[in-house]
Amino acid sequence: MNEPQNVNNYDGPVFNAGVSGAQFAWNNETATQNQQNNRAVAPGFEELAKLVTDLLRQLPQAGLTDQDREDADSAAREILTAIAQPEPPAPGRLRRAIATLKGALAPVATGVVAGTAAGAQEWARAAIEGLTGIV
Repeated sequence: MNEPQNVNNYDGPVFNAGVSGAQFAWNNETATQNQQNNRAVAPGFEELAKLVTDLLRQLPQAGLTDQDREDADSAAREILTAIAQPEPPAPGRLRRAIATLKGALAPVATGVVAGTAAGAQEWARAAIEGLTGIV
């Protein structure tokens, strides 16, 4: 009979299942993480994939509130997941994710929230215009 092992947890991460491809920052409030996903994109969505990937890379400096940044990040990743399939994504799902992403960027684009990086307002406007023009 196997005895349970004693586990000492000193406020660190604990993994109880497989974590392949996972990222985490521990004890760092200013961590910026990027993950490269090199899956093929559904034909016709290559430009959207590039735009959203670039947007994700610049998102931490956009000056969004934590909630807006999380919403934008989640919507951007949903877009990438939807278009990284061999078949075209469901149009409604893609439109909703793009609308969520544009909505999260709107406070920076309109100047309601000042971005932390120089040119954040122009960047957010360009991102919204790019998302609007693609789909």
